[in-house]
Amino acid sequence: MSQKTIIPERYRDDPNVIFVDPEKVEPEFLLETIPGQDTLNRINQRVGSTGESIEDILNFVFNETRDMFECDRIGLAFLTDNNERVTAYMAVSDYSPMLLQKGYSEDLRGSSLEYILRSGRTRIIEDLEAYFRKHPGSRSSKILLEEGVRSNMTSPLMVDDRIVGLFFRSSRKPKAYRLKHVHTHLSLADRLSQVVEKAYRIEQLKLAMNSYTEMLGFVSHEIKSPLSTIIMDCKMMLDGYMGSLDSRVEQRIQRIVDRGEYLLGMVREYLDLARIEGGELKLRSYKDIDLKVDILEYAIDMHQSLAEENAMTCHLEAPPTPVTVKGDPGLLRIVAVNLMSNAIKYGARNGRIKIVLSPTCDGARFSVQNDGPGFPESEVPNLFRKFSRIQTPELIKKKGTGVGLYTVWRIVKLHRGKIRAESRQGSWARFTVDLPFSEEE
Repeated sequence: MSQKTIIPERYRDDPNVIFVDPEKVEPEFLLETIPGQDTLNRINQRVGSTGESIEDILNFVFNETRDMFECDRIGLAFLTDNNERVTAYMAVSDYSPMLLQKGYSEDLRGSSLEYILRSGRTRIIEDLEAYFRKHPGSRSSKILLEEGVRSNMTSPLMVDDRIVGLFFRSSRKPKAYRLKHVHTHLSLADRLSQVVEKAYRIEQLKLAMNSYTEMLGFVSHEIKSPLSTIIMDCKMMLDGYMGSLDSRVEQRIQRIVDRGEYLLGMVREYLDLARIEGGELKLRSYKDIDLKVDILEYAIDMHQSLAEENAMTCHLEAPPTPVTVKGDPGLLRIVAVNLMSNAIKYGARNGRIKIVLSPTCDGARFSVQNDGPGFPESEVPNLFRKFSRIQTPELIKKKGTGVGLYTVWRIVKLHRGKIRAESRQGSWARFTVDLPFSEEE
């Protein structure tokens, strides 16, 4: 963390965003301008007591500090997924409903939150409506505006000189926060950081243990054993145990064997999820991977029979010249196969699967789109989260582990790429992957 980190250009000329260097906050002067030292002492005692839940502590902090300065909502969020995302943990407000709730997650790259975490500074947004007009890609701002929030102050949560998360204070009034409020907000963040970070890590560990157990049981009982039996039976037929076969039948059976063995390989890849989480999975990079031939056509061929069974048509749009990148073809096939599988699984019968490949200024882009029920925009943050599943009536009935898109997201990140999801609910859904020429940063 460096206090000399340069403010990103997109925020330098935005009058609604102020980044405050904590070293330039004068605590003695500021504490004279904001009454509340007794309140801070009471909070310190409450946080230090044993047996208190995080929810109780956060409610206590919310109620005790509302008279010190404007506040209609406070919240906590933590860094997740190798510090590439921030995920909401808990929030308290004096209104309902709160639309931005526990579990909401966003990528940090390019956001003003990323700058807070790199610099250690406190961010003040004076007018959230004006901020969103200038930065319309901020989904969290859009949701908070729907709640009625108009200004915000955000400070990092520090544990042993490590930034582990963020502490938010919001008001339904614009321009509610000034420099004189920063020291008090930082003091609250300091008091909360140790106890809430410990509780959060324990909760995440329990959830991870339960989820991994469920996933491994699903893989071994629902996928691995039946696939092995299918492959064995097919090989016995190819070896003549069921009599002679027509050449066309042999070709069909061989395709079943090939696909089955590939799916068994995918099972092993899913079991490698723990390696991905631990950063142990390394790319086996090759130059000039032809995305059309080596990746997309392979995925289409893998799913052609399944698409035909669902009366779906697959259409690939690609330029006449090869579109190439550097990366791991095995992992990129997992990305394409997974997106194709989801497009068929969640698509409409008699619909169309549209795959589009094109070069970009710094790499390549491909998308997979299906006709079907799609998903609401509110579900987009959940799509690439581990073990998360969309909770709409049309999609929740489909079987799945909730790990496929998370694996896709991690593989794309390993290639220094980006993936995004778009949908028109009731009409279509599209997933787009951007890959650089080289996965090296």
